[in-house]
This record gives sequence, structure tokens and C-alpha cells, in this order.
Amino acid sequence: MTGTARPHPGGPGVGRRRRWRWVRRGALGVGLILVAATGAGWAIYAKLDSNITPDEAAAAELARYEKDRPTSLVHGAQNILLIGSDSRSGTGNRRYGRDSGTERSDTTILLHLSAGRGSATAVSIPRDLMVDVPGCRRPDGSRSAPMFAMFNYAFQVGGSACTVRTVERLTDIRLDHHVVIDFQGFKEMIDALDGVEICLSEPINDKAAKLRLPSGKVTLNGEQALGYVRARKSLGDGSDTDRMDRQQRFLAALVNKVQSNDVLLNPVRLYPVLDAATSSLTTDPALASLRGLYELVRGVRDIPTERVQFLTVPRESYVHNTNRDQLVKPEAERLFARLRTDTPVEVADSPELRHGNKGPAFGKKRPVRPADPTPPPPTFRGNTAAENPCG
Repeated sequence: MTGTARPHPGGPGVGRRRRWRWVRRGALGVGLILVAATGAGWAIYAKLDSNITPDEAAAAELARYEKDRPTSLVHGAQNILLIGSDSRSGTGNRRYGRDSGTERSDTTILLHLSAGRGSATAVSIPRDLMVDVPGCRRPDGSRSAPMFAMFNYAFQVGGSACTVRTVERLTDIRLDHHVVIDFQGFKEMIDALDGVEICLSEPINDKAAKLRLPSGKVTLNGEQALGYVRARKSLGDGSDTDRMDRQQRFLAALVNKVQSNDVLLNPVRLYPVLDAATSSLTTDPALASLRGLYELVRGVRDIPTERVQFLTVPRESYVHNTNRDQLVKPEAERLFARLRTDTPVEVADSPELRHGNKGPAFGKKRPVRPADPTPPPPTFRGNTAAENPCG
């Protein structure tokens, strides 16, 4: 009698079953790795995303005055107000002075990004500039009266919303976003980048800023960088003009460092930078997320350094107080109009564009050649991120 043949214990059926078990186990292992990686990635994203503080109070205040704000004229162009706060509150900031419960804008920069993201123009606004500050909501809920005062008074009396409204009144430029960073946040970002290299023509020994540096190439850590951009009376000619020039040169060096491949393309180095950056920022709600910041940075990262420009709003000594500033007209209006309409701005670090410590920081129009169909843009005194003093 012929029976049904049984497979041999070591036959091909057993081999196929074993291979399938290994395939299933391998697939399961890969799946677990992917799940773990996805989970870790999501955890990192969630942490960075939650680091950013949304400025809800400012958003509510700006919405209250929406009908009074300027209208955006060019679709796709972006105007962002960068505010460096001199707040002494918080553990990391107490060493810079007593916390009086108020803060002022130590540094304010109007950043204009062209619609096609072909250029970025950063305009410093002097803290001592005399301006019309509107009536604003104070932190305690009361409202201040309109006042003609120094520009940084706006941040002291009404925070970022008051500063935004003051700049919009001054320039007639609609501000799409604002970002506030304090001393500690600035230091942490520089340290996360492993410092920023600058070049000094002479050594620095500033006791007030606790800054002692040799001449030549120097890599500044966070503490040194903060002293370098804030020091005023003992560096250069002691003017705010010189201080803003120094801040702009530092920002140019910072742009070069951030754009370098060893930062942007290296996740191990990029994460601490993102962690430090997001932890130190207070932004309008639209920017208060990784997605919001990514959308902004994505269009900026490929701008050539020669088209990343830095300048100071044209100003001169205030007629009633030489220790204060006022706008130079019509040059300031000319600059604001070009930014408002997303028209190119040119800068040059030329001696003839500077007339003394507090003189007009602007340039004249270049001569028009007969063959030129349109007049060239005016040239303002400034520099670009491509200009490397260490070169």
C-alpha cells in the first residue's frame, strides 16, 4: 500500500518556513526601528515646537488697531521686526543689572525680505531716535498717552505691540511678523554655533562689558559676543553709530556661520542651534511654530551673501539734543518707500557716505548714464554679509 509521502524534516518546506520567519522578524525589526525613529523625530519636533513662546498679548493689541495699520503693497515680500530686549528678568539675565520690572529695546532691526527672496535688507533703528510713540497698553492693563520720545521708550511702555505700531507709523511699512530675543537667548544661540569669528583691528579691554580680546581673528563665545554687540562708550568713538556698525558686522559674520554647510547640513550640530534658538524666541503667533519658522527660513537660506545687506536708517543729531537722533529727510523716506514697494536698495561702506559720528548715514544717487533706461537706486552707507574683514 502506497502512503502519502511526508516531507523530510530537513526538506525545502522547512527551509521556506524558516526563511519566511526571518523575513517577518526582519520586517518587524525594521518596522520597530522606523517607529522608534519616527517617535524620536516627533518628540524632537514637539520639543522644539513647544519651545517658542507665542506673543498672544501683542497679537490682540495689534488686532485692536488693525484699521490704523499700513497695507502690504507687494505680495510675497515680508517685513519682520527683530527686537533685542534688555530685560534683566530671569536667572540668566540678572547679572546684567537690577531688574526694575521694565525693559527696553536694546537693539531693533527692520528686516525686509524681497518677494522673490533674492535679497534681504536689515535696517537698524537707533534706540535714541526721537519718534511719535502712540498710546499703548501697558503690562498692567492701563493705557499710556501718545508721546514724542526716544524710540526704545515704546518697548518699555507697551512691549512688542507698541514697538510694532511705532515702527509702522514711522515708516508706513506693514510689519508681517516680529521676534523678541533677550540677552540669555542670544548667548545660548552663539554658544550652540560654537562661536562666531570676527576680526579686530586692535585689542579690546572693556571693563563695563567685561570684555578682553586680542587683535586679529577672534572666535567669540556667547558671553563675549553679547559684550561685543552691546558695548558702547569704551569701543570705537563711543557713539551709537559705531555700536550699530559693530552689530551689523557681527550679524554678517553670523549669517556666514549659519549658512555654512557644517551647521545646516549636520543634524548633530543643527539640533542644539535650533533648541537654543527656539527656546529664546517670543514671536507673533503665526511664527510661533517650527513650521512657521521653517517657511520663513526656507526662502532665506539661499540668498547670496552679497545680497544680504545691513544699514542704519538715515539719521542725524536731534536739533534740540545732540545726544538724541532724528531722521534725515528726504533720504529716510526714500529708503522706507523702496522697502515698502520692494524696490532694490544698494549699500556701500564708503567714507563719503558718512559725515561725522552722528551725521547723515546715507548716500547720493549715482549719476545716470545716457544709455540707462531707468535711474539707478540710491546708495546708502552699509555693508553686506559677503564683506569679510578677516579676508
